[in-house]
Amino acid sequence: MSCTSSDLVENWKNPDIDTFYAEKVLVIAMTNDVDNRKRFEKRLVNQLQSKGVKAIESDQFFDENYTQRPHTQEELDALENAMLQEGYDAILVSKIIGAEDRKSLLQSYEGFDTLFNSFEEDYYSNQKIYTEGEYADVYTVYHAESSLYCICPTKDREIIWRGSIDITQPDSTRKAIKDYINVLLWVLEEQKLLITSD
Repeated sequence: MSCTSSDLVENWKNPDIDTFYAEKVLVIAMTNDVDNRKRFEKRLVNQLQSKGVKAIESDQFFDENYTQRPHTQEELDALENAMLQEGYDAILVSKIIGAEDRKSLLQSYEGFDTLFNSFEEDYYSNQKIYTEGEYADVYTVYHAESSLYCICPTKDREIIWRGSIDITQPDSTRKAIKDYINVLLWVLEEQKLLITSD
């Protein structure tokens, strides 16, 4: 997963589930940025479909005003029942849950990653720090989370998997979405989740 703006930082799988076979998955990106929500969902759905998973974007299930107001737990329960009747057995939800600015000191000396065997080597190689100084690189890390929920009629409606992925300094929003989805799908495959029974 090198050269990516996204890194998996936490991964949890329901210990009662070894493999989860998905028949029909609703993909939801929770954001008020409509264009990026559609872009994310479309790309993720296309990637899942290329792996044989029947995945649907949220716009194809929700009406256009669904996200315009909060919903009660009873309404969400009714939504899950409607999904069951339409053959859905899983929901994959992704969202940004926070962001923080970080600072990294980029120092103008060689040997930053070098293991020195003696004080003399260390000091000699790094003494330019005194004269050339350092500068700070400030960047933003976005903390995102994806969760896979089962809404199967024969099982409890429960969480199957949750992963936290950090997004750092993407070149563009499109690249950030691509990198995030690549990491997400890699983890789901490793965990034997969202696979087809075919």
